[in-house]
Amino acid sequence: MAAVTPDLPGGPHGHAVLFYRDGDGFAGQVGAHLLEALRAGGVAVVIATPAHRAAIAAELARAGADVAAAQADGRYVALDAIETMDRFMVADWPNAASFWQAISPVLRRAAEAGKPVHMFGEMVALLWDLGQVNAAIEVEAMWNEIGAQYPFSLLCAYPAGLVSGAAHQDSLAEVCRVHAAVVGAVPGQA
Repeated sequence: MAAVTPDLPGGPHGHAVLFYRDGDGFAGQVGAHLLEALRAGGVAVVIATPAHRAAIAAELARAGADVAAAQADGRYVALDAIETMDRFMVADWPNAASFWQAISPVLRRAAEAGKPVHMFGEMVALLWDLGQVNAAIEVEAMWNEIGAQYPFSLLCAYPAGLVSGAAHQDSLAEVCRVHAAVVGAVPGQA
């Protein structure tokens, strides 16, 4: 699988998707994306499960980032994916106004210094895993909409096994369409 490049297509408005398999360097790829912002004096935002937040923080530390110091000064923000989703999901569907209220304050604070803002999120993968595939695609579209208001580069991730198979072919194509770039191989494609 290809490594994440520091500058995703679209510059500060890049929105890329990573399809990963267990043990293929997931935390390293996400860490490379986030580390670029930290090294430039910017902000890294992680919206992930506890296990992935820990793996990403450990990867950043291995790469030389002082995660605790960055977190203390607001340059590293780690949010729980489920808690964040609970703030904008209404009857199994993302509410646009609530999404804005949950996400825009984080982006506004991160962008205040005018430095790079790199984000990682896996709320969409959690929705997909719950069988809420269309809701996941809607959240991807909402990220694109909020990207018109704030300068940030977002890397989303889905486990390749979760989105593979003939039953997901059309939805997977839509996920790829709403992103500016696909990092690595699309599941089911050679």
